[in-house]
Amino acid sequence: MNISKYISDKISEVQAGSFTQSVTKIAIISIATGIAIMIVSFAILEGFRNEIRDKIFSFGAHLQVSKYDTNNSYEGSPISRNIGITDSIQSIKQVQAFARKTAIIKTDEEVLGVVLKGVEQDYDLSSMQNNLEAGELITFNDSTSSKEVLLSQKIASQLKLEVGDEAIFYFIQNPPRARKLKVKGIYNTGLEEFDEVFVLGDLQLIRELNGWPDSLVGGVEIVLNDFDQIDQAADQVFEQMLYDLQLEKITDSHAQLFDWLKLLRKNVIIFLVLIIFVATFNMVSTVFIMIIERINMIGVLKAVGATDAQIRQVFYFRGLNLTIKGMVWGNIIGLGFCALQYYFELIPLDPENYYMDRVPISWNIGVIIILNVLTIVLTMLAILIPAAMIARIKPVKAIKFD
Repeated sequence: MNISKYISDKISEVQAGSFTQSVTKIAIISIATGIAIMIVSFAILEGFRNEIRDKIFSFGAHLQVSKYDTNNSYEGSPISRNIGITDSIQSIKQVQAFARKTAIIKTDEEVLGVVLKGVEQDYDLSSMQNNLEAGELITFNDSTSSKEVLLSQKIASQLKLEVGDEAIFYFIQNPPRARKLKVKGIYNTGLEEFDEVFVLGDLQLIRELNGWPDSLVGGVEIVLNDFDQIDQAADQVFEQMLYDLQLEKITDSHAQLFDWLKLLRKNVIIFLVLIIFVATFNMVSTVFIMIIERINMIGVLKAVGATDAQIRQVFYFRGLNLTIKGMVWGNIIGLGFCALQYYFELIPLDPENYYMDRVPISWNIGVIIILNVLTIVLTMLAILIPAAMIARIKPVKAIKFD
């Protein structure tokens, strides 16, 4: 039998309403609150970052390859579908073609300038599917170009269009051309740089307007297996692609959004460090109080031959017990709140300011485990600080202590 643990269990049986019980409750609440806030904060942060990144990826993959020129317009010179990269780059998940063309949409009452982004049937539209407010994704044809488009909610509202309506697109070229296209779906990303500009359509339509053969595209997007490998993959693609092409990372083309997400994460980390500091400080204070209240007991234990290490273990086990209780309640509260928000979306947001209509939640078991391990390790290390004073306690004085 571990005598230190036995004594620790005995002294934990404090009287109801006593000062020691109040202090231990405060310590448990402190740990529980810290764990709950950290779990909720990281779940919301990761959910927010994932939501924003998915919205950005709706209109661009991780890497984009296009013709190298000084033209800053949405329309660029065409390139071959074969950009020269090989299958040796393991981080590449998919290579997909696109093209852009400026147009003016005219209805009976309104006129609006937009950019038509054409994609093919193999284009990854899973992110766009999540942004749909009404309707469906466009349907591609094998022999002819699709006359269906996706409009943003903002563009559809300005032009007073709904799913199933038709509008005339006037394409800016020499000579100008017009096409009547049907609204198949309406999306909403909440990001103005997309919602105010882009219309999603068929790449084959742009080929027909420009007189391109099937081998030419406006550019190529590269989807990676892991977004965190974007820098390494960009270097590998740059080394292999043809000399007259240029490579752009999505973190550069939308630098403001990604820099904002990085800054947000730094602020949350600083906030969480302060929470852990408060929780561990409360535990240090609690153990100090428990030691002071048990001075007589410590003197008796030393008088009967107990070592300083054995006595330290008594309070170490007591602190561990309080920490585990606090962590259990913290996980229950934190995960419970996240589950309620994830399934019932109880807390709404203003899409105009936050790019989404509810507080997002992302489940990351690895982060939750790390937070729990970090909390228990730091708390146990903090307990060693007050436990060190046990060595300075003299048995004779401690027994007489009142």
